[in-house]
Amino acid sequence: MMRPKATPLTTRERLHALLRELNLKGMQRVLDAELDQAERDGVPAAEVVQRLLTEQASFQRERAMVNRVARAHLPWQWTIDTFPFQQQSGVNKAQILGLAGLDFVRRAENLVLIGGTGTGKTGIAMGLLRQACVNGWRGRFYNAQALLDELYASLADRTTTRLLTALSRMQPLCIDELGYLNLKPEQVNAFFRLMDQRYGRVSTIITTNLEYSAWYGLFDNKPLVDALLDRLQHHCITIRIEGPSLRASTATDAPAQTAASRAPKRATTPTAQKSR
Repeated sequence: MMRPKATPLTTRERLHALLRELNLKGMQRVLDAELDQAERDGVPAAEVVQRLLTEQASFQRERAMVNRVARAHLPWQWTIDTFPFQQQSGVNKAQILGLAGLDFVRRAENLVLIGGTGTGKTGIAMGLLRQACVNGWRGRFYNAQALLDELYASLADRTTTRLLTALSRMQPLCIDELGYLNLKPEQVNAFFRLMDQRYGRVSTIITTNLEYSAWYGLFDNKPLVDALLDRLQHHCITIRIEGPSLRASTATDAPAQTAASRAPKRATTPTAQKSR
């Protein structure tokens, strides 16, 4: 008994198979529409190829941006656009929107936000970090105690050098709630090594409830704190937030919830795109 011959694949089916094999999802999702239009309007082959490649490039940029935001490990999807400026009198809106232009990141300047609990310093830091990730940089958010604990753990398995190398490349690195921490001398030394490696090369964003003078009590090592502040403040923007707690009203919780449901924004200008 003769088996029926297999129906040969059409040209479109072969194209779809090739695009799947090459993982060109951006091109595959618009292939039929572009070919239909080409057949209907007599579009030149070169124009069809150009449109398909443009779609693929856009797809890859979008996916890369989403991945950068995900790898930043932001605990909440705050954005600068959703920060409740109207409820925080201690924040200069024009100054924060200026920082969202990311010139301080391009100049490898540091940013230190000093303020009481609930004043919005973490929200501003997360919004700026997210903005940087959307615009092409690879940054990371850390709770200060978690970062110092990770540095301490790396001493046991002798991976500190590798960890410091990875952390020194993050642009920007956001260290949140540098305040009343439980620190060992080894953690203090590792933190200084990290800041020394980042000095003058990449931006660090720090939020804290402590004035610089109180850092001496936190780290309990005057020569090291002198050296740390010398490096940190050399090219640094310091913002002090003296305003009410945003947690005082349930209405101020809305920006965080609203922001979480928003899709990441694409960079608005080609010059903002930059990978580090």
